[in-house]
Amino acid sequence: MRVVIAGGHGQIALRLERLLAARGDAAVGIVRNPAHAADLEAAGAEAVVLDLENSDVDAVAEVLKGADAAIFAAGAGPGSGTARKDTVDRGAAALFADAAEQAGVRRHVQVGSIGADNPENPEGTEEFRHYLRAKRAAEDDLKARDLDWTILRPGALTDDAGTGLVLLAERTDRGPIPRDDVAAVLVGLLDAPETARRTLTLISGETAIAEAISAL
Repeated sequence: MRVVIAGGHGQIALRLERLLAARGDAAVGIVRNPAHAADLEAAGAEAVVLDLENSDVDAVAEVLKGADAAIFAAGAGPGSGTARKDTVDRGAAALFADAAEQAGVRRHVQVGSIGADNPENPEGTEEFRHYLRAKRAAEDDLKARDLDWTILRPGALTDDAGTGLVLLAERTDRGPIPRDDVAAVLVGLLDAPETARRTLTLISGETAIAEAISAL
């Protein structure tokens, strides 16, 4: 399987690339900074240097040609400001989906955020609400497309070692989830076409990942 990952140097993406390489898949990570290419290569992935904030659909579609799946795992990140949350978390997601359609890549997994169903939650800061608005807009854009999409909304991300035990459902309470386990679930979703056109929330739980996916 050839999998193209937007946000290829992200903390989830690097874990995902290692998992894909370990099972013999070809992972291709899109990165903005050429200095990050070595980290992707060390993870067993091919790096393509392309700035999704300043690219056109043809350039991105060229990278996606021949892929079996596309995963959008990019994000502006903390402290990036509201403008980049819009250009990355919403704008780059839409561009990546445009390119997937143009390249004929039907399987499309997008990493969202828990809370995107209620971006105006008054408990959060205005910056976080803006982030959730961008994520929700990206979700709404993807849902309107003729792609085999799955949206994964992880809870609060941690760098704890993965346990392989999760709670994966259309709706869950808020909670933490190790990035290791998010990456493992993304791999599992690639092997589960029956999860297409579903929005799933992910936090740590008591069910093995393969079992949690098969129970959906």
